Amino acid sequence: MSGEELGSPIGATLDATTISSGNVTDDGVCYGQDSLNVEGLIAIIVFYLAVLLVGLYAGWKKRGEVQDQEQVMLAGRDIGLFVGVLTMGATWVGGGFINGSAQETYNAGLIWTQAPFGYSMSLIISGTFFARKMREAEYVTMIDPFTQKYGKWGALQALPAAVSEIFWSASILGALGSTLQVILSLEEKVSIIVSAVIALAYTLLGGLISVAYTDVVQMFFIVFGLFLALPFAINHPAVSNIYEEKLADGVTPAWYGEVASHEWGLWIDYAFLLLFGGIPWQCYYQRVLSSKTATRAQMLSYGGAAIALIMTGPSVLFGAIAKATDWDQTDYPCGTPTKETSKVVLPLVLQYLTPGPVAFFGLGAVSAAVMSSTDSSMLSASTMIARNVYKKVFRPECSEREVLYSLWVLICINCIIATTLAIEYKSIYELFVLCGDFMFVILFPQFLLVLYWDTANTYGSVFSFFISLTLRLLCGDKQLGLPVVLSFGTLYGEEGSCPTPEDPMGMCTGILPFRTIVTIIGLCIHMSLSQLTDWLFTVKRVDLKYDFLNCFVEQGSQVVLRSNRHLKEELAMENMEGNASYSNAGYKN
Repeated sequence: MSGEELGSPIGATLDATTISSGNVTDDGVCYGQDSLNVEGLIAIIVFYLAVLLVGLYAGWKKRGEVQDQEQVMLAGRDIGLFVGVLTMGATWVGGGFINGSAQETYNAGLIWTQAPFGYSMSLIISGTFFARKMREAEYVTMIDPFTQKYGKWGALQALPAAVSEIFWSASILGALGSTLQVILSLEEKVSIIVSAVIALAYTLLGGLISVAYTDVVQMFFIVFGLFLALPFAINHPAVSNIYEEKLADGVTPAWYGEVASHEWGLWIDYAFLLLFGGIPWQCYYQRVLSSKTATRAQMLSYGGAAIALIMTGPSVLFGAIAKATDWDQTDYPCGTPTKETSKVVLPLVLQYLTPGPVAFFGLGAVSAAVMSSTDSSMLSASTMIARNVYKKVFRPECSEREVLYSLWVLICINCIIATTLAIEYKSIYELFVLCGDFMFVILFPQFLLVLYWDTANTYGSVFSFFISLTLRLLCGDKQLGLPVVLSFGTLYGEEGSCPTPEDPMGMCTGILPFRTIVTIIGLCIHMSLSQLTDWLFTVKRVDLKYDFLNCFVEQGSQVVLRSNRHLKEELAMENMEGNASYSNAGYKN
């Protein structure tokens, strides 16, 4: 048995138990009550209206200002420190963060619940090494340094980035649908669609400024709702001491979980994925680039990381509480939640282990977490495609107004895609982690080199992009239904860890950290090809007619790279053979 076959993407899940009664879906999820909760429905309508009005008001306040890319995408680079920190925290502490962390703690234990810790640490790494560079260059999107340095080929990087943002939106919309179905008995599809439409409405009207101000309101709901519900849940009579049950060693609490010897490759793979795959996210850089100064951009990163780490506490504790609960002593009609039902353990705890009013505040917290991240992801993905793909590749001469029109259309399209994925996907945590997969394997090494290595060029970028993508797809993915064609090796567990009738001493098997290996291969290919082509054209002086990606140009008696990320694009691409004077003034257009 391999580590990937254990149910959860990163660890073993609980054995299934029989569902006795209640609101059970076709995929085996038991939501409990099956009658519409009118009082709760009224409460959530009031909350949604409050969020919608705040977003509409924020957009209305900016109605008299010139609507250009910088204003809509970056709020005019005028986000204050307080609002900036809260919107950064609210973006990361989404429905996938809260519900997914509770789900994975319940299923596999704290040690396997790496996402909240990994993504929080990635904010600190990003703030230390990347935020200042990006803000000082005055980019508008995370993809700008690529299109500035590699031209149209740089727009390739927008594709995995946008896909990951859409996956992120889908994971958190799915979390909300499950929550509302548990507490309100509201049809999951209806709640997902309504939530997406509301986030879409104020995002279209106000852009980042509406998103930021609704994030402030939503962050207060998240903190208040979850911390209010926590003491009620942990002190419920049906909940035993979460530290009472132990693992086989008799010392470690059971909800901490454990990593078997054959699972360490998988654990290490996800650790690196979350640490470094959490760095190249447009929703993060949208806030960094909207800051007034580079120093403030770093402060937003550290503040957002602090909020994410703080909110990790209640998220994982709700999973531990669910694990320590004797569900037969509650009104939940289906017994101990099964693997299929584990995606709703947080809303089940809110519904059955806390008083009604407290449950509704908790519901508001989850709803706030969902909307605060959904709007950010929709805007981020659409921004990259509108600016770095539509304008850069297809319509280089288009006006500001046309870019904004394309942005609004793309927001609608991305909203539809994310909503569809949220309805179809079953595991919130798996979708939550899958978001960082493409970012880690494909985008992180590219992002690192475009900012820190001046020799990086289009040849290295393009070839490493396609090779990394091909290798990653060949490694397979259960969530995407891709078979494993390429393997980098196998880890074996202890003898007898997976006995069979034919082999009582059979050993469990697990994977080597293939994502990390593919990332390193992509990084090496990028550097090798960039160095090789640079040497061929600048040192060996191979005829530039063989430079089919048009990377190099003659400047006086030398051959140099046609552009680099430090120059304004319009100056870098023009008059390279003359004696023009270039300035490091950033990328403003």
